[in-house]
Amino acid sequence: MGVKPGPVVNDKLREWNSSPISEATRLVELLRRPEIGYRNVVELCPPQAQLDRTEWEHVEIEVKYSGYMERQLREVERFRQLESLKIPQSLDFETVYGLSYEAREKLSRLRPVSLGQASRISGVTPASVTALWIHLKRRNG
Repeated sequence: MGVKPGPVVNDKLREWNSSPISEATRLVELLRRPEIGYRNVVELCPPQAQLDRTEWEHVEIEVKYSGYMERQLREVERFRQLESLKIPQSLDFETVYGLSYEAREKLSRLRPVSLGQASRISGVTPASVTALWIHLKRRNG
């Protein structure tokens, strides 16, 4: 469901310190705007069924934070993948192309067991983790 641009809709959006629309816009897109809340959306387009306060707060949170939650879930999955990629104890970090001197030294001294563990070592940059990941993938075929 959405709203079409027009004087009434755009005046309300300006009143709420939000930019006007120039084309039909889904209500969920308006609700994603930080300055627009569920009550504002209901004022623009009254729902067929009323929600109680707990329900509309839940809807608002889901819509406004869904992008953040998806990003967090991707990070969790990335973390799991890093943790699952084991580093052989026999690996000579001196042979890994692209590691800085500091990363080689710390990895050699601390001997992390997984790529995830390596990524949490101070001085081991994301670029170093990527270089190590590429090295391990090539080595393991």
